[in-house]
Amino acid sequence: MGVAVVTVSDSRTPETDVNGDYLRTRIEEAGHRVAGYKLIRDEPDQVEAALEDCTGEGIQIVIFNGGTGISKRDRTYDVLNRSLEKPLPGFGELFRMLSYDQVGSAAMLSRATAGVYRNTVVISTPGSPAAVQLAWEQLIAPEIAHLGWELTR
Repeated sequence: MGVAVVTVSDSRTPETDVNGDYLRTRIEEAGHRVAGYKLIRDEPDQVEAALEDCTGEGIQIVIFNGGTGISKRDRTYDVLNRSLEKPLPGFGELFRMLSYDQVGSAAMLSRATAGVYRNTVVISTPGSPAAVQLAWEQLIAPEIAHLGWELTR
């Protein structure tokens, strides 16, 4: 399955993008193909462009990390939320439930989300390495094949 990774950060560089490295490694270890990688700033036009670029042929899943909080600079959720054709609210609900065990009530500040856009599953996680690892290990990896299968049936 083709999986694209988009890191949304105003401070990370390709050399310091631990989330991008982690996800790309895990995707390949799971037997899937990294079909794209982008590191962008949390600017609406850049998020929109990354979404368009990563929902093409050969990509079944796009994982965005970063930009899901409530600060003025966190705008990834807003762009993705406007675009999703079929929201998957369970992803965000489960992510916050699991995250509560790690960060307590601060989990409510996350706007992690997922849905379908142009026959591609779009997943958006917070940008902390612990959040990316939690999302991958407990939600994405166990369901990645099922998500891809659902797109084609």
